[in-house]
Amino acid sequence: MQLKSINTITIIFMFVFALLILFFSVEFPSANSSIPSPNDSISLTLSKSTPPEPFKDLFLAFKKWDSQVGCAQFRQKHEDLLKNGSKISTLHNADGEIDCNQLKMNHVNVLVKGWTWIPDNMDNLYSCRCGLSCLWTKSSVLSDKPDALLFETTSPPVQRQAGDPLRVYMNLEPGRKRSGREDIFISYHAKDDVQSTYAGALFHNNRNYHLSSVKNNDTLVYWSSSRCLPRRNQLAKSLLSLLPHHSFGKCLNNVGGLDQVLSLYPECMKDANEAPKWWDHLHCAMSHYTLQLKTR
Repeated sequence: MQLKSINTITIIFMFVFALLILFFSVEFPSANSSIPSPNDSISLTLSKSTPPEPFKDLFLAFKKWDSQVGCAQFRQKHEDLLKNGSKISTLHNADGEIDCNQLKMNHVNVLVKGWTWIPDNMDNLYSCRCGLSCLWTKSSVLSDKPDALLFETTSPPVQRQAGDPLRVYMNLEPGRKRSGREDIFISYHAKDDVQSTYAGALFHNNRNYHLSSVKNNDTLVYWSSSRCLPRRNQLAKSLLSLLPHHSFGKCLNNVGGLDQVLSLYPECMKDANEAPKWWDHLHCAMSHYTLQLKTR
């Protein structure tokens, strides 16, 4: 019995000793180390695929990063969608207007070169119809190889070289004259290549679009103009003299001066912390009237 107990103690002692050797010989991760998350996969891929290089040029560094994790990642994200385009009706035929099978590109790059009122907050990467990714920007750094150059009111330059991007010219002013140097013309007439107006919320995305549920019973017509062209003023005066109306702006003003809209309709205030601008409340103000006079 005594010999048997000694053997048991010896076996237990050897087992514990083996566990101690195993514990100290295996290297465990420290408490400060972390398990890589999916968000770290890009960084891990970069560190493995490219050796570290000294930082010298900001533009080259940005270009390298963009080539590895920028637009390429965006295209990869939509790759399955593009491959299955023939199976998805909205990609196959966008609103019955575009046959997506005829498109030979999966990304459109638009650089805004000249502008007067297009807001900066339109700069973004959008998901467009037919599964396209669309970059709209005023930055020539982000859009170093544009597919189209947009000129708003500002005419495109006279000189043009072979291989230059498409030229898009937008003029929403009275007269809507083409520059004669554009490939695509945007304006408000039905005969123009692309139709757009000042009233559209696509470009004017920083305005108050509150619509009044109550119409002004005493005054029928709304008109606002500060570009007092003789011919336009004459037509407006002839018509408005026959109708009860409010005329805001500099031309034929009959509301007691400029910036009187918010006095009449305080609910049209866009932001109480900012100085009001006439275009902030344009749509809200005209919604109080049964008719809006639009002249070109």
